[in-house]
Amino acid sequence: MSQPTSTAFDVAVLGGGVMGCTTALFLARAGMRVAVIERDALCRGASGVNAGTLTLHMTRAALVPYAIRAWKMWMNTDTWLGHGVLATSAPGLSLAFTESEKALLQQRAAARREYGAQIDLLDRDAALAVEPGLNPAMLQAAYCATDGFASAYLTGRAFHAALHEAGVHVFEQTPVTRIERVAGMYRVYGPNDSIRIDATRLVMAGGVWLEPLLAMLGFRIPVKTLVNQLIVTERMPPVMRSVLSIANGLLSMKQFANGSVLIGGGWQGIGDREQGSVETVPDNLIGNLRLAQHVIPALAKARVARIWLGLEAETADAMPMIGALPGSPDAWVIGCVHSGYTSGPYMGKLLAQAMLGEEPELPLFDPARLVVHDDAPAQLHREKTE
Repeated sequence: MSQPTSTAFDVAVLGGGVMGCTTALFLARAGMRVAVIERDALCRGASGVNAGTLTLHMTRAALVPYAIRAWKMWMNTDTWLGHGVLATSAPGLSLAFTESEKALLQQRAAARREYGAQIDLLDRDAALAVEPGLNPAMLQAAYCATDGFASAYLTGRAFHAALHEAGVHVFEQTPVTRIERVAGMYRVYGPNDSIRIDATRLVMAGGVWLEPLLAMLGFRIPVKTLVNQLIVTERMPPVMRSVLSIANGLLSMKQFANGSVLIGGGWQGIGDREQGSVETVPDNLIGNLRLAQHVIPALAKARVARIWLGLEAETADAMPMIGALPGSPDAWVIGCVHSGYTSGPYMGKLLAQAMLGEEPELPLFDPARLVVHDDAPAQLHREKTE
């Protein structure tokens, strides 16, 4: 279907991942005329190539209240999205195999409990009762009932249908090349200026592409690109019934109803924002698989079916930027949420509330703190946010 050369909207959302799509959906249902401009297809970036995990164990402690509310949204997509994404509730276990991991596990569990997560510490026997396939060398586990997973692949299809039903105009395969401020409007251009979209309000939701998008408005906010490797096995008999992770954060895995096991944990591949995912790192794949087999010994019989890479965005302080851009009227940003797939729908709902003049249910994350000024070096680092 051909797209109009020039169109005016109340809101232009740049980025069609979970956060951008959710923001657009709630704004459209509130009566705004909304456009979503996506450089690829909807939810085919980080939102479509992640592991689909819906967990509090891997969510930063300060983001737990957001993730709890988002988890409820994922488990009830039929009621607010109108379409299912195979969301599955399952218990989550984070494991410790050494004394140092045990201390870390207890620290992380305590930090998340302070923010409302119902996480209990289990001894070996209690953990084996929950997950009999665990390696009995495990010393302790943190248990959380608020866990599970959804189909990242189906997410894009669900949002595409929901946005169409809400009257949102979706421009896919349309990278944004420049933005101008014209007569109180934001003018967004596509490749070779073939697409021109005018909007009263602008939402930056481009994930790893937020840094160059924000630069089009004169903001310098460094965004780091993580290149996460994921592994999926061939189908095999049931070997686990929970979502499993390790206290040190280097493992995340679950088994789907069809028998395949998805293994992740943030082991890095090769790539960047401009090139995308380039290639895997064999040593990291081997390390990820060995760790998975150590946790569930039955995985020694698993055969790898597929490997892929997913890009994840991270700010200098490893916390989100969600809110109004300073000094730019009616311009907003949302992104760089750790475990962003888990919290994404609720983050988008909060931004829509703020844009509609309502008081958001939970505080946003002021992007002004991340702006690098010309007289300051652009330092990108990970700070402790537990």
